[in-house]
Amino acid sequence: MTAGRDEILGAIRRSLGRSGPVDDSRAAELRARMAKPARNLIPARADLPPSEVIDLFRSQAEGVFATVDRVADMSEVPQVLTEYLKRENLPSQVVMAPDPSLDQAPWDNQPLLEIRRCLPVESDMVSVTSAPAAIAETGTLAMFSGADHPSTLNFLPETHVVVLPVNRIGKNYEDVWDLIRQRIADGEGDLNDLMPRTVNLITGPSRSGDIEQTLLLGAHGPRRLHIILVDSDDAA
Repeated sequence: MTAGRDEILGAIRRSLGRSGPVDDSRAAELRARMAKPARNLIPARADLPPSEVIDLFRSQAEGVFATVDRVADMSEVPQVLTEYLKRENLPSQVVMAPDPSLDQAPWDNQPLLEIRRCLPVESDMVSVTSAPAAIAETGTLAMFSGADHPSTLNFLPETHVVVLPVNRIGKNYEDVWDLIRQRIADGEGDLNDLMPRTVNLITGPSRSGDIEQTLLLGAHGPRRLHIILVDSDDAA
């Protein structure tokens, strides 16, 4: 371990009243707990059949000031994106995540769209990403950081457009953590390549309220969040 990491872990141990690593019995207990994690409380409103889970996600997302379109398959996404940009008087230049799942959309069908697949810069106004998971109970998007999804795309541009296959919508937060664990269990590579460095949970556009409870959108991130739901399983 590096000196900095030793110092951080040492401070954590001291705060827990320990002078060194846990003993073997305690370590075995913790490993067993991690191997079979207990699920937390599940709200009753999310215990629904799949078709109603999608409707719940949409209503919850719109309730926190996100906007939502729904299309039959990925072939419709470029046109719907273009129409959204026109409707909101936004530029046709977008910065897009280098996510292979987005390659299934026929972007060339919209020649006026100017797409860059890279990290955003300060002048970028619109980002387009996918999302590996979503949560119906609160209308939340779960974003996993990685080479195909730089986290700055979630926060830097004023408008964030998310292309979300409906079969990625889970009922609750526990479904997201189960997805991450399953991804690791199914993987054959290095654990560091399978466990996302960060999981950003995004519920609506960025917003804040002052002491008079005046709502301000875009306080700490995008002022618009637009979600394009895709019905086809081809985008899984």
